[in-house]
Amino acid sequence: MSVREDQIVRELSHYIHEHPGEQMALLPVYDAAVDHSRYRGCTHDQRCPLVMAGAVVVDEQDRVLCLRHQGVFALAEAEPEDQDNSLSEAALRLLAEEVGIRDVWTEPGTEGPFLVDVTRPGQHGYGGRLRVGMRYLFRAHSGAVFPSMIKTGAAAWVPLPEIGIPSVRSRVEHHLIGTR
Repeated sequence: MSVREDQIVRELSHYIHEHPGEQMALLPVYDAAVDHSRYRGCTHDQRCPLVMAGAVVVDEQDRVLCLRHQGVFALAEAEPEDQDNSLSEAALRLLAEEVGIRDVWTEPGTEGPFLVDVTRPGQHGYGGRLRVGMRYLFRAHSGAVFPSMIKTGAAAWVPLPEIGIPSVRSRVEHHLIGTR
C-alpha cells in the first residue's frame, strides 16, 4: 500500500494532540502503526488494526453525502489502495469512483482527520480486526454529484440530524458552527 505507516503515525499524532481526551482509546492503534513504520511491515500476525479512510462531504445546505451500501445509505469509507498517496486521497478516490464527485475542498485547518473512530471486532463487517476510521471533512456544492447518482439512489444528500453516527454528527456540527 502506498499510504505508509509513518503517514498514519503523523495523522494519529496530530489528531491526538488536537483531541487529548481520545488518547487512551487510540494508543493501541498508534502503537501498532509505530511498529509497522519501524519494522516496515506487520509484526502482529495480521491482527493489527484495519485503517479505513472516510470522507464526510457537507454541501451548502449542511447535508451530508451518503452512498448506498448494502441497501442503506452510509458514509463513504474505503481501505487505502496502492494508487493512494494519502488517507484523504483514498477517501476522495472512493467518492470519484462511486458517484463521480471531484469538486470538493477542505476548509482551512481541516486538512487532517476531523474524527478518528474505532470499532471493535464483531461490530463491523471487516472481519476479526479492530477497525479504525480516519474521517476527513470536505465541502462541496450539492450539484457536484452526478444527478443520475441521486436519481438512481446510488447516493443521497442526508440532513445532518439524520446521520446515525452521533460522533460524526456532533463533530460536523462543531465544525459548521465554527465556520459561520
